Amino acid sequence: MPRPAHPEGGPGAVRARGSPGRRRLPDDCRERNRGRAAGGRTGRPRLGRLANRHGPDARRGSAGAGRRHAGRGPPEKTAVSLFVKICGVTRPDAVEAAVEAGADAIGFNFHPPSPRFLSPQRATALAGPVPGHVQRVAVMLRPQQEEWDEVFEGFRPDCLQADADCLAELRLPDDVGRLPVYRDHEQLDTDNFSIEIPCLFESAVSGKGRPPSWKRAALLARHARVMLAGGLDPENVGKAVRRVRPWGVDVSSGVESSAGVKDPRRVRAFIRAARQADLS
Repeated sequence: MPRPAHPEGGPGAVRARGSPGRRRLPDDCRERNRGRAAGGRTGRPRLGRLANRHGPDARRGSAGAGRRHAGRGPPEKTAVSLFVKICGVTRPDAVEAAVEAGADAIGFNFHPPSPRFLSPQRATALAGPVPGHVQRVAVMLRPQQEEWDEVFEGFRPDCLQADADCLAELRLPDDVGRLPVYRDHEQLDTDNFSIEIPCLFESAVSGKGRPPSWKRAALLARHARVMLAGGLDPENVGKAVRRVRPWGVDVSSGVESSAGVKDPRRVRAFIRAARQADLS
């Protein structure tokens, strides 16, 4: 049984860019997003919702019989569509860079010891320009119900990222996705790991920029939609994507100039390198 992980691994006007041929969002997601932005890359996968096992995502593994995690999954991910999440933003220029470069999700950290910690009010201000097709993820460690309720009421995220066992016990609104986090360890049962919604997989020691075993990550990616996190940066994300073939990638410290401060140039470089590798 994988262990839950720490969230740190593994969120002016902003321009929304179009991309034809994407799948459409379910009706409930379209209604939620309609007021947040016009245009943009509609049809991106939504975190924490079940996929169609007969769609293009079948090549990533159906995650059929096996352990189930509460929550609804996203529409299936297209064969070349790597999901990219920029985590732990603290400044408007990082948000703008992530959106303009094509990030699918931005993580806002609500774990107080982190240098990336934000209050719900500050996160709301930062997320204001984020268009509807980019998911706003509340990143927490092991929140109590009242802590999550406070974040939800003050921020209204699209998705909650937290330790898997803790996340399974929380009460979330139906329209909030779930991103459960698992931690790498040598006894991980990669053959029987099964989950029906995307999950984040990171190193045994999280928040330190250390990568998990890419070998184990690749084995997990055969059975589940794994978002690889930990130790990624613009220089190695291409190699990681080609070796692991994950469903998605997540970065925080790997695109920073100092703790908690994202470098917009590295944010853009990371997304560009990840996309290029996914097409190779």
